[in-house]
Amino acid sequence: MFEQAQIQEFKEAFSCIDQNRDGIICKSDLKETYSQLGRVSVPEEELDVMLQEGKGPINFTVFLTLFGEKLNGTDPEEAILSAFRMFDPSGQGVVNKEEFKQLLMTQADKFSPAEVEQLFALTPMDLTGNIDYKSLCYIITHGDEKEE
Repeated sequence: MFEQAQIQEFKEAFSCIDQNRDGIICKSDLKETYSQLGRVSVPEEELDVMLQEGKGPINFTVFLTLFGEKLNGTDPEEAILSAFRMFDPSGQGVVNKEEFKQLLMTQADKFSPAEVEQLFALTPMDLTGNIDYKSLCYIITHGDEKEE
């Protein structure tokens, strides 16, 4: 289902989410992960729904299976948009550039300041300097017309 490199990336993601390092993703792991991403008040019901998708304890094998089910047949653009929507609770189609920069430099595979600036040089911004993630997703999945 997945290549070895993808499995390794999923292992890293699982490790980031499994905050208490017990090999099982539980509600407190999800709360802490969301908190680290800047979303501190996630409704209990939302966390329960996530955990119920595993139909039992979510160890790495279950985690990998869930991702396989989610990614199979998923439009890549829609998957990227869904990820960005986590940082856009108001649904305006933009994320705060400085907050996003902070996340890129402090979470998971940390970006260097030079990498962040390189990314932002190619990233569409709105008039207030926020990231227009809908346009960015289009560029990621379809390419930038200016490159042709």
